[in-house]
Amino acid sequence: MNDDHATDPRHPTDHHATDPTHPTDHHATAPARPTDPATEAFVAHRNLLFTVAYEMLGSAADAEDVLQETWLRWVEVDLGQVLDQRAYLVRITTRQSLNRLRALTRRKEAYVGPWLPEPVLTAPDVAEDVELAESLSMALMLVLETLSPTERAVFVLREVFDVGYDEIAAAVDKNPAAVRQIAHRARRHVDARRPRTTVSASQTRAALDSFRRALETGDLQGLLDVLAPDVVLVSDGGGVKQAARRPIIGADKVARFIIGGSGRATGTVTNDPTLVNGNPALVLRLDGEMDGVLALRVENARITGLYYVRNPEKLTRVESETSLTLR
Repeated sequence: MNDDHATDPRHPTDHHATDPTHPTDHHATAPARPTDPATEAFVAHRNLLFTVAYEMLGSAADAEDVLQETWLRWVEVDLGQVLDQRAYLVRITTRQSLNRLRALTRRKEAYVGPWLPEPVLTAPDVAEDVELAESLSMALMLVLETLSPTERAVFVLREVFDVGYDEIAAAVDKNPAAVRQIAHRARRHVDARRPRTTVSASQTRAALDSFRRALETGDLQGLLDVLAPDVVLVSDGGGVKQAARRPIIGADKVARFIIGGSGRATGTVTNDPTLVNGNPALVLRLDGEMDGVLALRVENARITGLYYVRNPEKLTRVESETSLTLR
């Protein structure tokens, strides 16, 4: 990739859109003000590195840890021997992400109930980039969970960030021919399971608005009108908060589950629209305290997927950033 891609929001020269969260506090991984070539290079590519790690891991907290590990290794490198700093940093980040992904796989096997990615707040320009928004969506992130660690790394680097096969091969310790085969296999696997149609941000917002009105008024028919017949609701409480142990399938079951849950609430439930993982979503609060983040997937103007993250460990980042926004 070269400077011709400087306007591509996935490219590291675009400071904001490469990191979907537009983080402003990076003190854990590098000084805020570059003072030497190593720091300058790391800061210049940090957003790209965060997004690579996040899309591989589905966890912003683990992605930040990977960046810490990448930084510690990067400062030990002799920059005079590095021909392409971006490629070298991506290589370190990918290898650290692969190590962590294998450990996460073991943790997920013992996870209580369905597992969902940690939601991250995203900026409006990310939502307007349809391809980037899809790559960050809960729906596609769940599809990526079905890939092997190496397949996921190759898919993310090739399909999301358009990294060359030679560069990917160096990052995953494979030869370019093997990487091409892995990329083809991963692409075929994802295409068979990813959402069937690409929907604009405005269409998704319209469906979310209809859903929100029905939720606020307890309108069962209103929910049924906006839910697709085969809609799936997945809720993640992590064994800490109450959540359905299995996905709920079908408009009638999902609508009644939502209305029933709202009716059992022992306080005032409010919802605030936001952008999560590149797509419109809701932050739900009970008596002002964050209860969860609800993301959705829309196809043909109907909601086909609802993803409700209630696990408090996955809400810390969103809670702190929304609190700052409200001040």
